[in-house]
This record gives sequence, structure tokens and C-alpha cells, in this order.
Amino acid sequence: MTLAEFATTHGLKRIGARPPFFKYIAEVWQRRGFAWMLSNFTNQATHARTRLGGWWNILLPTIQAGTYGLIFGLILGSSRPHNFLPFLFTGVFLFSFMSGCFQSGAGSITGNSGLVKSLTFPRALLPLSTVIQQFINLWPQIALLLITILITQQSLTVSWLLFPVVILLMTSFSFGLALVAARLNAQLRDLGKLIPFVIRIAFYVSGVFFSVDKVLGKWPEVMAVFKFNPFYDFIELARGLLVNGYAPTTELWLLCIGWAVLLPIVGIVFFWKAEEVYGRDD
Repeated sequence: MTLAEFATTHGLKRIGARPPFFKYIAEVWQRRGFAWMLSNFTNQATHARTRLGGWWNILLPTIQAGTYGLIFGLILGSSRPHNFLPFLFTGVFLFSFMSGCFQSGAGSITGNSGLVKSLTFPRALLPLSTVIQQFINLWPQIALLLITILITQQSLTVSWLLFPVVILLMTSFSFGLALVAARLNAQLRDLGKLIPFVIRIAFYVSGVFFSVDKVLGKWPEVMAVFKFNPFYDFIELARGLLVNGYAPTTELWLLCIGWAVLLPIVGIVFFWKAEEVYGRDD
């Protein structure tokens, strides 16, 4: 019997060893409180030295939406989408949430190298904490969005009741996205330099400020491929529920459910495969 086999038979484990997949999932669930506390701590630290504190979580997306509304509203002119202001605010706020999960998730391992090197815990809790942080910051923006829609179109429908379902689906998708980004950035640090460009490209191809149907309506083949853009799918589904003049199609529901189920599964397996190497290549 080798020394390694002797240690195994007596319940000893190698430090940092990757646990079996389902045990790993169980450990993540058991320690979810750690992810929650870390997200709250990060939120407080982010705004600790600002006078307005957490209000920036609302102000920044609002300023961004107002700026885009002024610039693109003038550029698009009469070709602006119907109900342009709620159309734009829905796109900007939801895209900010998904892109925020992607960007903060990408830095969740590299930005917490001290924790990774000194403590033993499922590393998936780090990207999970970033998604929780973005989720907490999203709700004040959602409140502002709903108020804006009520003021501009003065219509509240039963379909609004399904909007929280879209948020949950979008959060599930964003968790998978954060897991994939976390591993890629942890192992290929140069990719971190490209993240701002990836987010900018995603912004311009997700129909945040323009109607995709109007722009690509002449090219049905391109439109068919374009609809597999998850950022576009979630934004468009939310608009169909909230904004007058837009409809939540069955196709959009199926695509969003598919993204919300598939990407977290792929993401957690992809992330778990590299569990042993996080923090060891710094």
C-alpha cells in the first residue's frame, strides 16, 4: 500500500482537492450564506468613500439611460422605436445587470486571491457572490423602471406579474455566465483586457436602443441567427411584458428558459473542472 492509499483509507484528503461534482454542489448550497455576506460586504466597500453611497446603483444606470436617450433619440429621429423611453430604460437596466454579472464574475477569482489562497471553500461561491451583489443592486433600478413606464405610458397590465419570472430566469443565466467568465479570466488573464470591448459589442448588437425587427427585418436569415443572442432575448421578453406595443412571444419564452437552464449547468461543470488550479498560478 502506498502512502497516498494509506492516507485515503484513513479519511485524509489532499488540500485543495476537487470534490465529486454533486458533493461540490451540496457544499456550495450549504455555504450560500458566505456568498451572501461577501456580496453585502463588497457592496458596502464599493461605496464606502462616496457621499451618495448606494444611491449610485440607481443614479449611474439612470444617467446612462438618459444619455443614450438624448443621443440616440436625436440620431434615430422619427425611426425611434415605439414608446422609446420605456423601451430604452428596459434595455439599459437589464443589460447593465447581465453585463455587470459577466464583468464582476470574471474578476471574482483574480480579485479575491487572498481568500482563494488562505481558505478552503467551493470557489463557485465567489462568482455566485458577484451575481447576488448585482441582483441586490438591480431591484431599485427595477422600481425606477416600473415608475418610468407608468408615467410615460400610464398602463399596468396583468403581464407585469410575469416580469419577476423573467428576472429569475435572467439571474440564472447570469450565474452561468459569471462562472464561465470566472474560469476563463482566472486561467487566461489576458482575456480580462478584452472584457470591456466584449461588453460594448454586446451592447450594440442586443437591441438596447434600437428595434432589431426594423433594422434586420429585411434579412430574415440574419434575424433568425440574431435571436439566439441571450442579451437580446431577455431584454425583448421583458419589453413584451412591460411596454405597450410589444409582445412576449412563445419563441422568446422558450429561448430564455433554455438559456436559464443550459448555461448554469454548463457553467458549473466548466468551473468545477478547474477547481484545483484556482489561486495556484498567481
